[in-house]
Amino acid sequence: MSSRVQVSLRVAASPSRAFEVFTRDIGRWWRPNGLFQFTPQGEGVLSFEPAEEGSGDHGRLVETQPDGSVFEVGRVTVWEPGERLAFGWRQASFSAAQHTHVEVRFEAVGDETRVTVEHRGWDTVPQDHVARHHFPDRVFLLRHGEWWQVLLAALRAEVGDGVLPPVL
Repeated sequence: MSSRVQVSLRVAASPSRAFEVFTRDIGRWWRPNGLFQFTPQGEGVLSFEPAEEGSGDHGRLVETQPDGSVFEVGRVTVWEPGERLAFGWRQASFSAAQHTHVEVRFEAVGDETRVTVEHRGWDTVPQDHVARHHFPDRVFLLRHGEWWQVLLAALRAEVGDGVLPPVL
């Protein structure tokens, strides 16, 4: 079984709109967390890059640093607008064998959309790895889940349903 976190939150938007804000506007609502940085350079701007025409690929999630350098966080594995999005997630310190995966589902619930994030695969990253800060598995997953809650609250605010949450 894979170590994972799962967080859900409702937003006042259609599944198509929630997907659009999640993907197109991720650089606006994403809240960096100093505990879980992708690279040692610190906070960059996230964006989804589309695949090259005819590649059969779904694109990638990247972080662009203030100096213009780009770090590939992960390849997009599923791109189903208004329904589902999935992508790899890695930090610069991960080895080739260390990889996690994020799946986001967008489900209509009345006039709202339930956005569910499942981030799995943390068992590929040893507890003594710098990305885990030597936290026991349960504590690490709890902290990571709290961060995803903050991120989804920021998504909800970007959609137009609230006040921006504080940065943890």
